[in-house]
Amino acid sequence: MGSEDYQTLQYISENNIATIKLNRPKAYNAFTTDMNKEITHALKSAAKNDAIRCVVITGNGKAFCAGEDLAGVDENTNHAEFLRKRYHPMMKAIKEFSKPIIAAVNGTAAGAGMSLALAADFRLVQPETKFISAFMNIGLVPDSGFMYSLPRLVGYAKALEIAVLGKPITGEEALQLGLATEVIDPHNWEAKVQQFSSSVAAMPTKAFALIKRYMQDGMHQPYEDFLENEAQAQRIAGMTDDHQEGLRAFQEKRKPEFHGK
Repeated sequence: MGSEDYQTLQYISENNIATIKLNRPKAYNAFTTDMNKEITHALKSAAKNDAIRCVVITGNGKAFCAGEDLAGVDENTNHAEFLRKRYHPMMKAIKEFSKPIIAAVNGTAAGAGMSLALAADFRLVQPETKFISAFMNIGLVPDSGFMYSLPRLVGYAKALEIAVLGKPITGEEALQLGLATEVIDPHNWEAKVQQFSSSVAAMPTKAFALIKRYMQDGMHQPYEDFLENEAQAQRIAGMTDDHQEGLRAFQEKRKPEFHGK
């Protein structure tokens, strides 16, 4: 599958940044089987491409992603298999992705669309962006990693409130809660998203991958185990070209130029 073969998204690779733009605007970019598969494929393609140093996931049109397209769900749906086949491969691809992932949440992120945004490393939002749990509205539990990601971002009590009560969270509220990295005025949206993603892509991505991996692992480890893993991570980072470049730049009093090696 090449980028030109995607039917439900646009894949754009430019200046070391891959942009995955969900492209079902008339359906508010709701998920379908094809979209789940294509997002997973696009992420795996970006992971293999050494030129890609950052991924941006965003939506075409007014919404980021409205969650599952319920036209594909009925009383005969086996929800466990539905998740295992459709959503779990996509969410695992995000969690295992070693490069930075930015969710540029241009509009409503509801249900599994909110789960997608939560799984990213950074979330850029607009003031009118809305995060909506939505699952309780149809008698389901939050899925697609929602109950894993949200408590780690905002704490158990607030996560339970968001999941159960379903009150929409605006962009400004998301920033206050720690859900959003930055709130961007819609008039400057494209330029600011580009500026942020470019700055992230210019970072030492080997070090980023280690931070992401060991910080996630550290949430489940005894302290002594974590400290040993921290030492191993620093050993690996210390052998990178980017570390040497950082030292030279410090000594020469200039801005470092990292290449992710």
